[in-house]
Amino acid sequence: MTQADPAITPEQVAAAEALLDLEFSPAQRQQMLEILNGRRGQYQGIRAADLDNSLPLALNFNVDAADRAPAAVPRSYAMSPQPPVMRPADLEEAAFLPVTQLAELIRTRQVTARELTEMYLCRLKRYDPALECVAAYTEELAYEQAKRADDEIARGLYRGPLHGIPWGAKDLLATRGYPTQWGAAPYEGQVLDVEATVVQRLEAAGAVLIAKLTLGALANGDVWYGGTTKNPWDTSEGSSGSSAGPGAATAAGLVGFSIGSETMGSIVSPSTRCGVSGLRPTYGGVSRYGAMALSWSMDKLGPMCRSVEDCALVFSAIYGPDGRDMTISPAPFTWDPALDPHGLRIGYVASAFEAAHAGETDAHHRPEGEELERVNQVNSAAVLNVMRAQGFELKSIELPATEISGLWMILAAEAAAAFDQITRDGSVDSMKRQDDSAWPNVFRAARFIPAVEYINANRVRAQLMRDMAQLMADVDVFISPSYGGTTLQITNFTGHPTVVVPNGFTDRGTPTSITFVGGLYKEAETLAVAKAYQDGADWHLRYPHLDAE
Repeated sequence: MTQADPAITPEQVAAAEALLDLEFSPAQRQQMLEILNGRRGQYQGIRAADLDNSLPLALNFNVDAADRAPAAVPRSYAMSPQPPVMRPADLEEAAFLPVTQLAELIRTRQVTARELTEMYLCRLKRYDPALECVAAYTEELAYEQAKRADDEIARGLYRGPLHGIPWGAKDLLATRGYPTQWGAAPYEGQVLDVEATVVQRLEAAGAVLIAKLTLGALANGDVWYGGTTKNPWDTSEGSSGSSAGPGAATAAGLVGFSIGSETMGSIVSPSTRCGVSGLRPTYGGVSRYGAMALSWSMDKLGPMCRSVEDCALVFSAIYGPDGRDMTISPAPFTWDPALDPHGLRIGYVASAFEAAHAGETDAHHRPEGEELERVNQVNSAAVLNVMRAQGFELKSIELPATEISGLWMILAAEAAAAFDQITRDGSVDSMKRQDDSAWPNVFRAARFIPAVEYINANRVRAQLMRDMAQLMADVDVFISPSYGGTTLQITNFTGHPTVVVPNGFTDRGTPTSITFVGGLYKEAETLAVAKAYQDGADWHLRYPHLDAE
């Protein structure tokens, strides 16, 4: 939109509604205007792209409508050597242990699955009133699964390091017999007669599901129908979203690990805010069967844990085809904790780190936002120092310069289609958030995205994917600050795997993070590089003290 273009008016919106067989209120038309007028500029950006006729859109049509036959997925649970772990006198002192060490307590029969389940359920019930991270308890199922785990282990049947470990599921994963409410008032009380593939696979690994954890309504933010999920490090702020509950519960030692989802930052952001290690796998790495759909071409499921190696162990259990989600790749995953990542080609986004050194001085009299950015920059620059001190050679790279602002309409259009029914019947009005950037307004405005613009946005996305493929031909993994958002946005559009880990704290005592991005299907390599950094630092070993609140 140029200055010469007249602004869209409520009357024009009303006329367009008639063409589309829609009807919105005068207030809703007024609320949409900023999005609609801004999107005209995005259309111009998409139209300015040089889209050769041979460039397809970034979606593949498949004539086979039937589910594929389930594939045999090889699973192994290799684990790095662990120091001796002794049961503490007070079992609750084990609440913040990583899965690798909890697994040793279980394997050596110092602790039973039931004892861990009771301990974590007790902590959930004690701290949930402050954190607002539980959507529903699965207590009966948890004790049933814990008993099965203990019986199997007593008979010598040990399924691996997840056997008997209590975990929490983001409440967009369907669990038969329990509510799956998607964080949104229109779906409060919803019970689905479906079991998500991820839930099934973790049960097969012997893990114990103890709770459904909160998400921002329909996977946006940290506000859900019951309140705002809090950051355990500072309960005056939210835990970020949309995997708000998994981030808060994992950081607070209320579960052994959790499963989150990401469309545009929903694993990375709460992992950053809450100081946990998160893996967003390659798009198509984990089946979304039984998970709420927000954006079919962007949704990903992944683990949120207290260490990088925990993420590798959980991913080992959940990745691969299931014969239900037709987007899933058969690419294998084998975690080798002995892999020497020094043989990998590792890059770093140079321009994203350059401001760090300039910001190390003049720390006084800065507005809070600028001070937070300075701390993020300093903490991110320190990561490169740790990596170089470990002998890594880091190659300077830059991300594609593609204009990506117009690509957001892909997410908006797909999300609006996923929830078109509640937009048309008006039940979207019952959602807690009704501000300009909340889903109700975004869904309504998305109804006015032309199909041609959506398709051409996907063609720009296809070019971005090609540009990233060219970049990743020169590196296996690259490092980027988590703040700023450019790396986050590009890699969500292109589907590259990301590991985010804590890399320090702000002056307020809240965590910051660093991001490792790998080539497509290179989760093992990306995790290995992130683990090398984590082994050289101790940020992931720190935890919040909620009783001091």
